[in-house]
Amino acid sequence: MTRWFILTRKAHLIGSINVPNAEMAMTSVADFLGDCCSRIPDGETGERGYWIRWQNSSFSNCEGLKLEIVKQTIPGFKDTIERPFYNIDKGIDPSSLDLGELGYAAEAIKSYKIFKELKEKRIIGEGVRFQVSIPSAMALVIGFIVKKDQLEVEPAVVTAIKKDLTKLQSAIKPQELAIQFDICQEIVGYDGGAKIPYDDILEGSVKRIADLCDHVETGADVGIHLCYGDPGHKHIVEPRDLNTSVSFANGITSAAKRTIDFIHMAVPINRSDDAYFMPLKNLRTHDRTQLILGLIHYSDGFDGSKNRLMTAEKFVKEFDIATECGFGRRPSETMPELLQIHRDLCDFKSAD
Repeated sequence: MTRWFILTRKAHLIGSINVPNAEMAMTSVADFLGDCCSRIPDGETGERGYWIRWQNSSFSNCEGLKLEIVKQTIPGFKDTIERPFYNIDKGIDPSSLDLGELGYAAEAIKSYKIFKELKEKRIIGEGVRFQVSIPSAMALVIGFIVKKDQLEVEPAVVTAIKKDLTKLQSAIKPQELAIQFDICQEIVGYDGGAKIPYDDILEGSVKRIADLCDHVETGADVGIHLCYGDPGHKHIVEPRDLNTSVSFANGITSAAKRTIDFIHMAVPINRSDDAYFMPLKNLRTHDRTQLILGLIHYSDGFDGSKNRLMTAEKFVKEFDIATECGFGRRPSETMPELLQIHRDLCDFKSAD
């Protein structure tokens, strides 16, 4: 006899959504997902649509940093592109570098006003939190600073992120707020991608990430998005299985003084095999830490995503669902169907 059980499965949005503005992004999520979504981002619309690229102005405006144009080949793209990088100008003391505000708090505060209005109109549910995604300091360092100066500039980037976190939390009540740290360069570097500028990548990374998490008030949700990148809808490095993600999750949970509320891990479209999910047996996070598996893919829709979900359930029963990365670079006309896949998977009842 087949027994059916209902999980309180939720959908998680990584951050970016390809719609024209924050109000449309939050309204669309609320319309499709309703009580299946406990955190809603503003869609990272406009210039924020390509993750950290909009931060070029933070570095170009920083006195003591000098522009250097570097040609790069980006995974997923055929052509070589020119990228702005920065080095420390001659005679400048790195401790004097001041990036000011990065703008994450300022953008979030503007969108939060819309979020509150949508709550007052009961378009967004009462218990839903406003989600803000912020990259790790190392993401910005590797993304904009030449290799020889990366560790020297890192403290200035950490200070700037904490400044934004302080401003953000002074404007939004903790019980209304969820902060997600996007961790990409660290996990890709650990798996053989671009070199991280310190030796023990796992230990050095989890300490840095935990330090940022501890700067978030305990009343707010704090979470981790472990990302393998999405240039051209391809990973920068292809994960062999979930072992690296589990190692990072365990390490961050252990290093942080506060509870990590959620941790997201990527699941490639071609991995519905037991071997990929088996490392979840070694997951040692706090009981209150919600696992989120990024197993939803638009390309194979509900059926393919369901297959990955059912394999994951062999190793862990309770988890929320998401895409691997934000979908701000997906065609806008695919947004309704993609959100519907989230909804349908939340409603799907697994057989025991």
